[in-house]
Amino acid sequence: MLKFWTGVLALAAFLAAGCASTPQASPERDAEAKQFGTHPNASTIYVYRSEFDGLQDLAVLYVDERLVGETLPGTYFRIDPSPGRHVLHGIGSDQGRIAFETRAGQLYFVELTVAENQSNFRLVPEDAGRQRILKCCVLLESWAPGQRPLLK
Repeated sequence: MLKFWTGVLALAAFLAAGCASTPQASPERDAEAKQFGTHPNASTIYVYRSEFDGLQDLAVLYVDERLVGETLPGTYFRIDPSPGRHVLHGIGSDQGRIAFETRAGQLYFVELTVAENQSNFRLVPEDAGRQRILKCCVLLESWAPGQRPLLK
């Protein structure tokens, strides 16, 4: 019987690890990201959810079909892709998406709101995006390759 319960506990730990939520970045990495530096050969996209996004629903974020992580109100991601056309979108039944062109060395700010399990993306002016992130949000780490969201 002990072997059975040990196996059950090991399976539960394995499943929980595979469904872990996106980790919060260290305060140092958050402070560095809030300097809003750019790279000469990459574009920089900040995707944030305001703390006033009333729903506590998780929203899974993809950029160009690459998994970035799960968002919650009051959080943000910094993504540094190559310049060009990029598509931000959700997963599964979430049909929310936005597509736009980026240029090297430029900053882009996207506000993400979630309503009834649908992601709504909106490009915002740089000044407004900077102010919002400084006031509301903490940086999340992008998920490691191979990590998967818990599908509902």
